[in-house]
Amino acid sequence: MLAEIITIGDELLIGQVIDTNSSYIAKQLNKIGISVYQITSVQDDKQHILNALKDAESRVDIVLITGGLGPTKDDITKKTIAEYFNDTLVLDTSVLENIEAIWKQYVRQTLLQVNKDQALIPSKASVLMNKLGTAPGMWLEKNDKIFISLPGVPFEMKGLIDDAVIPKLKDKFQCPFILHRTLLIHGLGESTLAAIIEEWEDALPKYIKLAYLPSLGNMRLRLSAKGFDEQKIKDDVQKQIDAVIPLIKDEFLGFEDEDHSIEAIIGKQLTKIGKTVATAESCTGGKIAERFTTNSGASAYFKGSVVSYATDSKINILGVSKDAINEYSVVSGEVAESMAKHVLELFKTDYAIATTGNAGPTKGDSDEEVGTVFIAIATKTRVYSEKFMLGNHRTKVINKGANKAFEMLLKEIFKN
Repeated sequence: MLAEIITIGDELLIGQVIDTNSSYIAKQLNKIGISVYQITSVQDDKQHILNALKDAESRVDIVLITGGLGPTKDDITKKTIAEYFNDTLVLDTSVLENIEAIWKQYVRQTLLQVNKDQALIPSKASVLMNKLGTAPGMWLEKNDKIFISLPGVPFEMKGLIDDAVIPKLKDKFQCPFILHRTLLIHGLGESTLAAIIEEWEDALPKYIKLAYLPSLGNMRLRLSAKGFDEQKIKDDVQKQIDAVIPLIKDEFLGFEDEDHSIEAIIGKQLTKIGKTVATAESCTGGKIAERFTTNSGASAYFKGSVVSYATDSKINILGVSKDAINEYSVVSGEVAESMAKHVLELFKTDYAIATTGNAGPTKGDSDEEVGTVFIAIATKTRVYSEKFMLGNHRTKVINKGANKAFEMLLKEIFKN
């Protein structure tokens, strides 16, 4: 089964809003064996939308549309879909009751006619009730093709995908099993990794696909397979993983399972062993703490952070000595280690990360070259640091610095 996602809205095309809906929909479809053939973004224009629907119908089995279902005049998706299906809009009383209930419970303003009109849907559509908003989802079928229209508000779209769309698709189709296993690798560039595993890669079964996914100092190696024999797919992919890991054992960090990033893997392991971590960040500016706290349940293992961006804050808050800064420079392994030791003591944790460096574009309080980053790891028994040269692009330096810090911490945790 093939699907196409059509996102509607001028705000997407001018870069005012980032399209996160397509990523979420694609992941959920993939889990039930439906492959996304194409993702298309179109403006709030009737003809443009009609053309996109026609083109998608010619390519795929399932068309999912998000956006343009609001109450204002620029939201034209519903009327355009009705025209595409040679249909008319009719009042759905169940949707109107849902709108009235939401207004009564949450909205203090008068329920206007434009809000009530959101209960108008194409007569040929089946309603997908939106429990989180006023715009319903709609399911239509034409020439053995399925069209699903969803609101563009991300949390409303996700609720409908999870509670209505995916269950209905699973009931309607017998889909193949799709498996992705992603290996996390550090310290190797894409071409170097490819050379190391070339013989193994050439011997992969044809139905197992390999993808290289480089990302700011990290490499991810994804194996994908699809078929109807779930156990055979799992066994065959595991056999290939067992064969490749010895080739990259020194650089292999672990697995990225589904949505699990390296910081989520760290969090899971810290929770499992009952340990905690804190951070002291200078050049990374809180990026490490931000990535930790993106994961639910982070308070079980992440105790806090000090973003000591200025030199004075390293001295006054973290207790780094002026003598150390004068002797070694604020961008040095010695200062990074002092930061890590003091934040470990401050939050009374088992592990600590510290970063100090020159992210650019100027050198700041140090003579070290732009892109120089020192990262330290402290435990209750030792502290150590490493020096990295991460380039001359500020955002790249910050994100690569965070990635390197997570790699170092992951290694330290799995030593024990």
